[in-house]
Formats: sequence, structure tokens, C-alpha cells
Amino acid sequence: MTRPPFHLAIPVDDLVAARAFYGGVLGVGEGRSADRWIDWDMAGHQVVTHQVDGAPARRASNPVDGHDVPVPHFGLVLDVAGFQDLAERLRAAGTSFVIEPHVRFPGEPGEQWTMFLLDPAGNALEFKAFADLGRLFAT
Repeated sequence: MTRPPFHLAIPVDDLVAARAFYGGVLGVGEGRSADRWIDWDMAGHQVVTHQVDGAPARRASNPVDGHDVPVPHFGLVLDVAGFQDLAERLRAAGTSFVIEPHVRFPGEPGEQWTMFLLDPAGNALEFKAFADLGRLFAT
């Protein structure tokens, strides 16, 4: 099934740092931009970093499978090879993980690789991978 791309706009306090992180560290394609925003192509989805001076970092968490998951967060569901490649790219860049790459819910229908990190503005990102993408919404 083909799904429409989503659009997400997030605040950042430094577009230079956002460009270095999203374009450099994550390797996300850059789209249109202006003095105070940059469009990013995250696997066909439009994520826009908007410069918001003094943007406060929102800090909250929810316990999931023994970890304090930062909320809100966003990211991508990758295939396992793509997840492992990204994890290695992030480690090579010296990324500090909020939650290190690991398998969550082992042996259960929702078994998945997951990792959490913050962008330079404090926005939380999660990247995950399912061995069987058909189990994405499994209960």
C-alpha cells in the first residue's frame, strides 16, 4: 500500500547546527530553505526545522519496556540493515544516545530494534526496525 508522506515542523534554536546534524550526521536530504527554516526529506516525508529563538526544550518521558522514553519524539521505521547502518553512523559521529540501540519486546509480536537520541535543539528522535514490518501494529 502506498501511503502519503507526512509533514512535521519542529523548533530549533540554531539552523547551522540543525543542518550539520540532519544533513551531516543523519545524512538526510535537504530540500528548500530560507533564512529561518530548512525542509528535510526523511525517506519521502517532509520534516521542517524552523528557527525559533529561545525555543524551550520540552522534557517529559513515559516508561516503556524498562526505559524512560522521551515524549514527544519522532523518527523513522527502517529495515533492520538500515537501522544497523544508521546506528553505526551515529556512533561514529560520537552521538550520545538517550536510549542506546537495542531490541525491545524480544519474542513478542512487536519485537523491534530501537534507539533514541536528541538533535542539537533537544528534539527527541526514535529510529526503529522490525524484522517483520507486517507486525508494525501487531497487538
